[in-house]
Amino acid sequence: MSLTALHPPARYSGAWQKKPLRHLLETTDTFVHIVELVTSRGLITERDGRKVLALARRLAEHPQFHALSITDNPGGNAMINPDTLGTDLISRGQDVIIHLSCKDWNRNALQGRAWQLASEGFNNILALSGDYPISGYQGTAGGVFDLDSVGLLEMFAAMNSGLKVKKGKRTQRMEATDFYLGAVVNNHKRYEREVMPQYFKLAKKIHVGAAFVISQIGYDARKQDELLKYMALCGLEVPVIANVYVLSRPAARFFHKGHIPGVEVTDELMAVVEKQAQANDKGRAFFLELAAKQCAIAKGLGYRGAYLGGHLQYGDYEKILALAATYSEDDWRDFAVELCFSFADEFYFFEPQGDTGLSSTTINRAYLASKEQAALRQARGRLPLSYKVNRRIHDQVFEPESAGFRTGAHLARALTEHPKAAKLFHAAEHALKIAAFDCRDCGDCSLPDIAYLCPESQCVKNQRNGPCGGTRQGKCEVGDKDCIWARAYDRLKAYGEEEQMLGDAAVIKDTALQGTSAWTNAFLQKDHRSKKKDSQ
Repeated sequence: MSLTALHPPARYSGAWQKKPLRHLLETTDTFVHIVELVTSRGLITERDGRKVLALARRLAEHPQFHALSITDNPGGNAMINPDTLGTDLISRGQDVIIHLSCKDWNRNALQGRAWQLASEGFNNILALSGDYPISGYQGTAGGVFDLDSVGLLEMFAAMNSGLKVKKGKRTQRMEATDFYLGAVVNNHKRYEREVMPQYFKLAKKIHVGAAFVISQIGYDARKQDELLKYMALCGLEVPVIANVYVLSRPAARFFHKGHIPGVEVTDELMAVVEKQAQANDKGRAFFLELAAKQCAIAKGLGYRGAYLGGHLQYGDYEKILALAATYSEDDWRDFAVELCFSFADEFYFFEPQGDTGLSSTTINRAYLASKEQAALRQARGRLPLSYKVNRRIHDQVFEPESAGFRTGAHLARALTEHPKAAKLFHAAEHALKIAAFDCRDCGDCSLPDIAYLCPESQCVKNQRNGPCGGTRQGKCEVGDKDCIWARAYDRLKAYGEEEQMLGDAAVIKDTALQGTSAWTNAFLQKDHRSKKKDSQ
């Protein structure tokens, strides 16, 4: 049975008049409305698939829903690929954002997917690392994470420039794609060691190719305000869409228990939800009004649009837009005071702006004090001795300008002529690094990038370009352990180096080096650090 047979098109008056998302964000001041569609399990002809398709088609008919954003195996579950639904929608003139995540595909598969999508007429991609898989056939699926969101953005940006591909002995420049690339930032984090790396990674995403940004789900107007002010301070000039997830009691309980990586519902907000859910409509009117207020706050703050999500009916989306249209120009300021569900010890980069519920443009004084020399000396005193030793060894041996590096390079060249000696050298290196770092012998070492914490053994997603968005109060989304990027931030801040922790160029591991000596690869300039230096 075809998609058309399920629901034959009746009218296209809304969809055919819509402008592309890129046009709206880059050449107009339109406040856009984007709806997230979660695909279903099983065939699209099954009940759940038909429901999503019917909703999508109705939204496509509405002129105020400017783009529909379609998920890619959300929550780590197996679902229909987003382009199955998206193909029907773009045939109706509806602009679509396709999510592409790194959890299920290696870089070659992602590149192939991108060429497929470009060939089929999809122009907007939201690049994600993705949630760690939680289910699968005959057990839990294994995450791939050959790239992360930063590496994915860089690869797609290269494809937009006409990617060079080796074909035998020659290199061919492929026809350029024209993707409008989007990224996500989780600005609703509790602790400084989480918030700041998210901001640094956002800058990196924009540097490598992100042209628009969507914020993570959150219910704190001050954090939403802070994101825009931080971006303005750092000259990060891309349009930002505010995430507006419409709550219900089941959804809030799910978030409150930490079941969705990176999404928080505080005890205070949960109490409000439970109270409102006692109403005859189970709080539906309240939750829709809250979403409308969030849209108004986003518009008042200067966001370029609202990204609507939740388990909603078509009429719910219409109701949110209708409510938002009834508010006066300054009502959002009162709403911002109401929407302040944060932790008592929540970190903010800026000082508060009076009693507005927003941030000023004055940088947090306590944060600045923590960066003064006396505070840094105290912080360094709390660091493990092993980290301090590793820093010194790296500076004296592995920095290309050092005498140690020149000696190491001479040794590495000699080892290439003596395979047995090279094998013994590699074995000794690996044994030492297993004991010190739980090394997995990747051959393309990122220890210097992450304050001597191994992403292969200590990060389930092998994140080499900053933290994923799934941490919860500094903890990894998988297992009860501190995020290595939060730990790296603490280590680097003690030396005043945290603001340079991510740099600009993407770190992409060369898997061809697996099982080889990372030291000789560094000395012979075969690893990613040499490639990173060449690209700057």
